[in-house]
Amino acid sequence: MSLTDDQLTTLTAAGKDYDYYNIANLPGIDHLPYSLKVLVENLVRNIDGANITDDHVKALLEWDPNAQPSHEIQFTPSRVVMQDFTGVPCIVDLATMRDAVKELGGDPEVINPQVQSDMVIDHSVQIDKYGVADAVEQNMDIEYQRNGERYQFLRWGQQAFRNFRVVPPGTGIIHQVNIEYLAKVVMAKAGKRGRDLAYLDSCVGTDSHTTTVNGLGVLGWGVGGIEAEAAMLGQPISMLVPRVVGFKLTGSIPEGVTATDVVLTITDMLRQHGVVGKFVEFYGEGIASVPLANRATIGNMGPEFGSTCGIFPIDGVTLDYLRLTGRSEEQIALVEAYAKANKLWGDTTDPNYVEPQYSEYLELDLGSVVPSIAGPKRPQDRIKLSESKEKFATTLPAYETDKTVQEPVSVSTDFRGDFDITNGDVAIASITSCTNTSNPSVMIAAGLIARNAHAKGLKPKPWVKTSLAPGSQVVADYLKAAGLQDDLDALGYQLVGFGCATCIGNSGPLLPEISEAINANDLTVTSVLSGNRNFEGRISPDVKMNYLASPPLVIAYALAGTMDFDFETQPLGKDNDGNDVYLKDIWPTNAEVEAVVNGTVSREMFLKDYASVFEGDRRWKGLDVPEGELFAWDENSTYVRKQTFFDGMKATPDPVENIHGARVLALLGDSVTTDHISPAGAFKATSPAGKYLTDRGVEPKNFNSYGSRRGNHEVMVRGTFGNIRLRNQLLASVGEEVTPGGFTYDFLEGKPTTIFEASRDYIDHDVPLVVLAGKEYGTGSSRDWAAKGTVMLGVKAVITESFERIHRSNLIGMGVLPLQFPEGESYESLGLNGTETYDIDGVEELNSGSTPKTVHVTATHTDGAKTEFDAVVRIDTPGEADYYRNGGILQYVLRNLMK
Repeated sequence: MSLTDDQLTTLTAAGKDYDYYNIANLPGIDHLPYSLKVLVENLVRNIDGANITDDHVKALLEWDPNAQPSHEIQFTPSRVVMQDFTGVPCIVDLATMRDAVKELGGDPEVINPQVQSDMVIDHSVQIDKYGVADAVEQNMDIEYQRNGERYQFLRWGQQAFRNFRVVPPGTGIIHQVNIEYLAKVVMAKAGKRGRDLAYLDSCVGTDSHTTTVNGLGVLGWGVGGIEAEAAMLGQPISMLVPRVVGFKLTGSIPEGVTATDVVLTITDMLRQHGVVGKFVEFYGEGIASVPLANRATIGNMGPEFGSTCGIFPIDGVTLDYLRLTGRSEEQIALVEAYAKANKLWGDTTDPNYVEPQYSEYLELDLGSVVPSIAGPKRPQDRIKLSESKEKFATTLPAYETDKTVQEPVSVSTDFRGDFDITNGDVAIASITSCTNTSNPSVMIAAGLIARNAHAKGLKPKPWVKTSLAPGSQVVADYLKAAGLQDDLDALGYQLVGFGCATCIGNSGPLLPEISEAINANDLTVTSVLSGNRNFEGRISPDVKMNYLASPPLVIAYALAGTMDFDFETQPLGKDNDGNDVYLKDIWPTNAEVEAVVNGTVSREMFLKDYASVFEGDRRWKGLDVPEGELFAWDENSTYVRKQTFFDGMKATPDPVENIHGARVLALLGDSVTTDHISPAGAFKATSPAGKYLTDRGVEPKNFNSYGSRRGNHEVMVRGTFGNIRLRNQLLASVGEEVTPGGFTYDFLEGKPTTIFEASRDYIDHDVPLVVLAGKEYGTGSSRDWAAKGTVMLGVKAVITESFERIHRSNLIGMGVLPLQFPEGESYESLGLNGTETYDIDGVEELNSGSTPKTVHVTATHTDGAKTEFDAVVRIDTPGEADYYRNGGILQYVLRNLMK
């Protein structure tokens, strides 16, 4: 008998009996952090005697809080959630795998999601229309015109694959739909003994902000599309048992402070502390007073802390939220009974509560939080609002060049009249994204600011592009019920869509006259958004500096019109009687916000809006959908194309080889993000991707975004490393000007060219490629194309000072070797500049079934001199080694399913 049999027992909830795996009596369970108890239950339930054994469980129960991660476990998520940008390539790959199985003589039907997999289409709506009454309808019409091919493909997938559901466009943002509807907290399915088996909900998602669901006590995090596909196909995720940081919350939020200010403060603290690869868990008496929406806001920012998750335990606050959002009383009773039976109940006043032990400890008195923003290019760069004008003044010169015009520039428009713009002006002020639009307190606060500003006759400045893109239809309902949407409309904050919008670069174009003035005069304009990401080049190609702020502060900055503003001393404008109006004059009290939230946000709204969540509107229902188990690929499609990863694939993988004669494709600095690597946002006709499309008769106005074309590898590989803020220092090493964007030096041709064109040349001549970089390589969103594009460019290894978690894992998942310079060394300290050729020996040791700790790298300089060093192999688990030996995770899964 194993633990999986011994621990199977019964509990009763709402008069119904369930089987469940009892972990409450396992020795050592009491003092484990909540998140590790979740992993214990996951292991016990999935013991198979091979990948997961009793010994794995026992090792986890004996967890040493002070130890460094070394113990590998296999985590089997209960669900997979996807958004459409990252989800489309997942379904393309599954469809391609069906073709590959058929070509290898198998049954295509073996390729199906093995666990519940949901896709929420939220990344495609762009803010083309704004500031007009029917902006949301116009933007959705344009969305369907642009994305019809993709949506047809997804509707095919919905009927072709089992366990796959699609939430159509215009419904909401994946993470908000997840916490409001998809997440169960405790799930149930048919068991072995005639009763339903109750088990913990857990998930991975193809978006890094999957951690929003941590606010509900559901363990989940963002993975690359590559890992997500494997999880969909029943593969556990290999991971090391992490260190767990206990973050104690005390006190309560003071007057004038929002949940956004709290989360920016926590992000700042955790980034400074260092939590990459760790779990963060919130605990203490103070969490009982943290509303679920605030917990979700905090959990959402896990990727910005750098942690794997930022989780809260299940308690009465969880149950109240489940009731508010329309979950059944039977489900709520099951969650409570299960959590209490398995020592997962997080109420510190409960007589059975035992405070967990943690690896590291932090504490925040919520009463010490002050209003804050973050920017101009990283979410962890918090600025006290009281110091924002001063900080902006000191930061601005770094963004100006000798071409920057310092005097105000006149602009004349039909839409917004005539005005002057200058450096520091706010070009975009958008209430958007999953971080804050899931939180009624900050959304109502924004509505009340709009009401008060409107009453005093204030308006945003005419050069500000204003927009409101909520995370679910419920937000629109309660703003309307509170009478606040009219006031938002009066300030130009009409609904523009239910999607991520500005936060992922779908801010849409600025007025052409404004864009022209910015670019002709090299002006440094800014954006302010209520999102979670403000990386360079992400929000708009016209905007150099980007700031995160709470929804009410977004409106405040729209009224001010510039980042060069002190809200304490400068008036926002004059009221109808000519009196100066300051921010404090229109800022609502916490009590006012709470009263409106309590009076308008209702269970009935959630029940109504989610009653037909998978049905879609007339546009969705009217799509022409192909049928059949195999997808009918259209050779002329520029959106969805059959992948090439499985071309020529054999039933058994070839041995891995050492890398010889490699050239450097890119020489990069610190904090290169997946936004820098993976194609995102708009692109020009002169880019390799633009040329590909124009050669196929697509006009530039119909290019759409890279994200919308993720199902076409030909577009995506041409945009990899193409971000306009990327600076490839390899060009400087050969005496060329460092042109921002996707450019490099082709040593075969002896000339500068695009990264894509150079890669084709190297591939044609069988020359392998490497990328050299600094610290924190691959930070940011879990973009699968950052890894897919890298391998398709012919890159065999990436050598850095350090990696961010998800991208390192994704590189292995695509068969690219992640290596680190020796501790304390860098390419600069070793005297490397990218002009060398590289030999990497010791890789072949992987063929013996073991993973070398280091491989030997020899860099041969142009004069024949050699620099040699031992690079650390960042294949961290045996499972990752299997993926690398197979050429990638998908090949590994496909071969296993064929068996």
